[in-house]
Formats: sequence, C-alpha cells, structure tokens
Amino acid sequence: MIRLIGYFFGIGTALALLVAGAVALYIASLSKDLPDYEVLANYEPPVTTRIHASDGSLMAEYAHERRLYLPIQAIPDRVKAAFLSAEDKNFYHHPGIDPTGLARAVITNIQNMGSGRRQVGASTITQQVAKNFLLTSDQTYERKIKEMVLSFRIEQAYSKDRILELYLNEIFFGLGAYGIAGAALTYFDKSVSELTVSEAAYLAALPKGPSNYHPFRHTERALERRNWVLDQMVENDYISSDEASRAKAEGLGVKPRRGGTYLFAGEYFTEEVRREISARYGQTALYEGGLSVRTTLDPEMQRVARKAMQAGLMKYDTLRGFRGPVTTIDVSGDWGVPLAEVKGLDDVPEWTLAVVLESGASGLRIGLKPARQVSGEIVAERVEATVSREDMSFAMRHVVDGKTLKANSPADVFKPGDVIFVEKREDADGAYRLRQLPEVSGGMIAMDPHTGRVLAMVGGFSYSQSEFNRATQAMRQPGSAFKPIVYAAALDNGYTPASVIMDGPITIQSGNTTWSPKNYDGRAAGPSTLRSGIERSRNLMTVRLANDMGMKLVAEYAERFGVYDKLAPYLPMSLGSGETTVMRMVSAYAIMANGGRSIKPSLIDRIQDRYGKTVFRHDDRGCEGCNATEWQNQPEPELIDNAEQVLDPMTAYQITSMMVGVVQRGTATSVAELGRHIAGKTGTTNDEKDAWFIGYTPNLVVGLYMGHDKPRSLGRGATGGGLAAPIFKDFVRTVVEGRPNVDFKAPEGMHFVSIDRKTGMQATQGQPGTIMEAFKPGTGPADSYWVIGMGEDGSSGYGEALSPQASQAIQSGGGGLY
Repeated sequence: MIRLIGYFFGIGTALALLVAGAVALYIASLSKDLPDYEVLANYEPPVTTRIHASDGSLMAEYAHERRLYLPIQAIPDRVKAAFLSAEDKNFYHHPGIDPTGLARAVITNIQNMGSGRRQVGASTITQQVAKNFLLTSDQTYERKIKEMVLSFRIEQAYSKDRILELYLNEIFFGLGAYGIAGAALTYFDKSVSELTVSEAAYLAALPKGPSNYHPFRHTERALERRNWVLDQMVENDYISSDEASRAKAEGLGVKPRRGGTYLFAGEYFTEEVRREISARYGQTALYEGGLSVRTTLDPEMQRVARKAMQAGLMKYDTLRGFRGPVTTIDVSGDWGVPLAEVKGLDDVPEWTLAVVLESGASGLRIGLKPARQVSGEIVAERVEATVSREDMSFAMRHVVDGKTLKANSPADVFKPGDVIFVEKREDADGAYRLRQLPEVSGGMIAMDPHTGRVLAMVGGFSYSQSEFNRATQAMRQPGSAFKPIVYAAALDNGYTPASVIMDGPITIQSGNTTWSPKNYDGRAAGPSTLRSGIERSRNLMTVRLANDMGMKLVAEYAERFGVYDKLAPYLPMSLGSGETTVMRMVSAYAIMANGGRSIKPSLIDRIQDRYGKTVFRHDDRGCEGCNATEWQNQPEPELIDNAEQVLDPMTAYQITSMMVGVVQRGTATSVAELGRHIAGKTGTTNDEKDAWFIGYTPNLVVGLYMGHDKPRSLGRGATGGGLAAPIFKDFVRTVVEGRPNVDFKAPEGMHFVSIDRKTGMQATQGQPGTIMEAFKPGTGPADSYWVIGMGEDGSSGYGEALSPQASQAIQSGGGGLY
C-alpha cells in the first residue's frame, strides 16, 4: 500500500512539475514581449496649461486631460488613506500582487459563475499602474498575467511612494478630470490640501467607475460608495468612527468648476493669449504641456475698461431707440421652460433674460429666466418682477422696418411672450431696467508705454455675443487719429510746431478724377501753425503738410511706428484712410509717450514649462548689478533699455505737447475735465463710420474706436470727441484715482519761446493769443512770416496729377475728418 501511495505521489509530483514547467514556459513566452517598465522613470503625462493675470489670478486652463501633476509629498495623508482604503489596503506590504485579495476574488468569481454577474478583480495599485501605463484594458487572462509580471518588476524598480504617485496622478475621475489635483479642482474647486475627509472619500470612490457614481445622475449610489470608503478608512485605523459619522452626515458637496475662462471680463484677452501660445508652441504644448503663463493683464483695470466701454456703447445705442425683442415664446402655459432654453450672455452677469407677461401704460410685468442647477435641471421656482415706464423710456422710440416710431404706451412696443434683457435696479426691490444688446461695437486697449505690456483689452460688448476681437483683429480706418504720425514726421524733419501752413481749399486731380478734401466744419481758417492744425484736426493743413514733405516720408514713419506694414504713398493716406488695428495705433502712440523708443506690445510677461523653467520672458532689458549679494557703496543698478530710438526724444515731446493742446483747447476738451496731464487725439473717418480717441499720460496709453462691424455711418455729428473721448475719460478717471498727476518731462536741451498762436512768430510772453512753444536747439520761431502751401501768385490752392493707384485711393477714402 505504501508502495502504491508512493507510486501515485511520484506521478502527481511529475505532473505538477510538468504543469509548473508549462506555466513557467507560458509566462516566459509572454514576458518576452512585455513593454519596458523603465519608461515610468520618464513619465510626462498630459498636464493642464494654466494662464494667470499679472496679480496671479487664474484666467483659464487648457487641457485635453484636466491634470495637474503633484509629487507624493504634496498629497495629504488623509487623501492617500482614502485611496488605499478604497483600492489596496495592503499596498505598502505586498510585492506587487495581493495573494489574499486574489484568492478572495477567485472564490467570488467561482461562486458567481452562471449567475450573469460581472467578474470581480483583485488588482492592486501597482497592477493598475502596469495596466494604465504599459498595457491595454482587454479583459483577458493573458493581459492579467502580463500585468502581474510587470507588477513584480515595477515593485523591484521603484519605491512604493513613487508607484502611488504615478497612480494618483494618472487615474481618470470623470468630468474630464485626470489625477487627484485635477479631480479636486473639477469636483470641489479646491486644492488637494483643502479636501475634507468626506470629499477625499468621494474622490477615492470614483476610479472604480466614475459614470456609476456621478454626483448628480446617481447621487444615492455615489453616497453609498463614499460611505463604504469611509467605513474602510475606519477599519484600517485611518480615521475614527466619530469622524466617519460626521463625514457621512455631509452631502457630496460637489461644485463643478466651469471650463473656459475664470477671470471676469477677461475673455477677449484670454483668447488672444491662447492664440499666441498655440502659434508659438503648437496645440500639443498648449493642451498637454503644462505651461504656466503669466500675462500682463491688470484684473481691476480690465473690469474698469469693460464697464466704460459697455456704458459708452449702450449710451449710443439707446439714443437710437428699441429694435425689438430677442425672440418670442409662448406664455400661455409654463413660460419658465421655454425661457430657460433661450441663450443669454454668460459674460454679462448684470443682465438676465425675461419674458413679458403683461404690458400696460405704466410698464411691464415680466418673468425672469429660471436658474439651472449644476445638474442642468431647471429650478422650479418662477420669479416675476416689473419694469417701470421710466426704466424703459428709450423704447418709446422703437424701430419698425427701418423706421423710428414714437410710442404712446409700452403696450405699443411690447406684447406678452416677448423675450427681453433686463438689469436689476439696486435702489428698488423687484424693479428692473430694460436693456438692449447694442448693434454698435468697438475695441479698446490700455498699455504701459515703457514696456509695451497690455494692461487691459476690450474686444467688443460681449464675448458670448461675438468672439471677434475688435481690439486686435478689426481692420479699421483710424481717421484723424493718424495725423500725429504725419506731424511727428514733419517735426522730425525740419518743421516746428510754429511752422505755418495754409488752411484753405485744395483740389487734387488724377486723370478724370478730382479729390477736394474738406475740413469737418466745411470752413477754412487760412494760414495756421502746425499746433493749431493738430489741435483743431484740420484736414486741409494735413494734406498740404504731407504734400510738402512728401508722402514717401509719411509712409516711412507710419511703417517705423508699426501702424502699417506697408503704406501706399498717396495723399489720402495722410488723413488715415488706410486700415489698421487698435493695438497698432496704441503701440504707435506709446512710442510718442515714452520718448521715441520702440516698444513690443505684449500680452505675456513670462512662460514656464511644467518643471518651472522659464522658456519665454517679454522684458529682455539687462540689469548689471541687480544680483549683487551686498552693497559696497556701488551706485544703484539701472535697467539698460536697448530699445531702438525710432523718433527723436525732442520730437516726441513736441508732438506730445501739441496733443496736450488737443485736450486743453481742441477736439477733446471733455477729457480736460479730468484735471490731468493728458495728451491725445480724436479721430473720425469718412461719413462718420468710426469714432476714435487715443490718449496717454506719462505712464499709460489708452486707445479705442466705436463703429459697426459692417461699417456704416454712426450719424451726423458722431465724432471721436463726442463718442470715444467720453469712454476714455470714464476709464482714466477711475484707474488714475489716487495716483500722482505726473507731467510730461521735457528732454534736456529743449527751450521754450513765447509765440503768437496765429502767426507762429515770437511774441511777448503773457500778451493775448500767445503760447509757450517747445523748440529744439538751433530752431525757433521764424524771423519772417512764411506760409507753406501758398502759391507764388498768392493763391491758396494747387493741383497735382496723380497715378491711377492714387486716384483709386482718393475714391475709396480720404479718411480723417475730426
């Protein structure tokens, strides 16, 4: 019997060895094709690119996978404990696979055979790292064996903390979030260090199946799974029973973080930065590179710019009457549902949509658009309010089929079902004002003239309405806002502010085409100084000046200032009939504001890669001595500005002084009410299609235009001084409040002489009609009266034959008016 038992034992042993050998050979064959686990050492997952304002405020995030990589040392113990309890409580003790958990899973799967239940797994965190990084998700035994082999090898090559770090930064949590840092922001708008025990437990519950535990679609299931994780944390001695009870009493508390931009009023600026990053580094770097971008945006200045621009556009628009409702809906039943479907303006939170429920002589009874919950469901509550007749007074003039009609009652304008925009009145409970999305638009830029840093940008009334950025993309005629370039070219080439030019009729001929420019008021002032010409924005003087010095010189300076890449040297271009952008015009004025040095406009201060290395910096000025370790009686370090001098500093001061006159005595006197040292120039194009104003203090340049996207007349009398300058004034009044009123500094060597405003001749200081004028060394008032543009026969005009190209330019423009 013993011999028989030994016989069977020998056979069993041989068979076991054969099976073991076969298994070993099978595993060895699978191991030949295993991926290289050493790639984990160079793990660089797709990471979110983050864009910040100059004060560090988060503006936007861009990512295909919303992930922020965190080293294990930055992840709190309570968060690690939640994931270990949910996924692999023996993680720090097993060699890569958990034999106990594996045996439990095998038994459970055998018991469930034929029941239709899904098989359970026993993957450790290490196995999940092997699968997620190196293998596919195929549900096969072959893949499982490979996963186990790789897990042993990974455990031998990397520390437990490194493996856990890879896992917590890679896993998918749902809602587009990858990694624990991205999940904390996406679900709770918090950093990982701010997560509560309850929140950490819920996030730890998600990797098993994010869609199964969706916080809104499957709330009960999500709570059940979170509470199970909390129980496991108690069982593993990570938290106490009391802590778990308090955490279970809390709701999920999920507050999803919205995508896109986060900084109020910064949408146009953010999108411009996104385009620049994409053009500079490519889409992959933008959406996966984990760049940290520090922009030049001043958030407070941006909010002020938005408010000033919107107020100016609304003021112009409401004076032209009400154009009708946004749309109409049926209010015979539950009006909240169809109203909730009407798209509003996400970036104009002061406004809300409403539907007219009743219209009468005293005003409107309206229903406000219901809010939506985070889940997307419409809140059931229906809120009603009123709009008084006084708060909708502009609608008493309403446009019907292109004609403006006067209404006697709100009932003549509105009917039940009309959907309108309203804004809540802060001084009256339950009362709202009627609002209307302006037809007119415009763009605005605020810039530091010394560095070119763009501090604020408004690309239109609403980014939700139109993503087209009118500050950088709209090509518009600058009109008379271009004239300072012409006058600067003259001052840089022998003319003085006291040079006298004929302000009189002029006719230019080209074949059968004639061009007879006119001043805005249709009158001519006769001989006048350059200063008078720019202060009063005289077209006839500007054309004569450009003709006298030559349009090739004007074109050269326009290109030197960056207003145009190439300007056709035709006289109509001297009046700003060529198209350019607000950004280019503001950059050109910045040159005049900073003493004639060139600047590079920039929206970005610095870009760092995912490791914190600076890969771009806008400010490339050198500073010898800035990094001195101690003071040894050496002079203070100075920034070395290597910017090109594109305009004589004295010329820059002269043209600035002349534009100060525009504000004090000329076409922008409304700006003088600020009581500040401000230089600026208005601009109005042919047929009043665009209204411009660009102005500056010694430390800030601001430029804007107002006009229709499809250019058409803004109406007779709609000038830069009347429309654009007040917007500039409202903006500057707020942003300079509390700051010193710094004057423009005259360059050393400049001398001042009292001259007669009309003749440009030297006069006795203090006598009527005189002004102190700035002159360069070696120049001064003329000794004899001389008028540029006066013919030898004493005539005040002349003719000149032009090329066919110039003739075409004449027919298409003749831009600046006022």
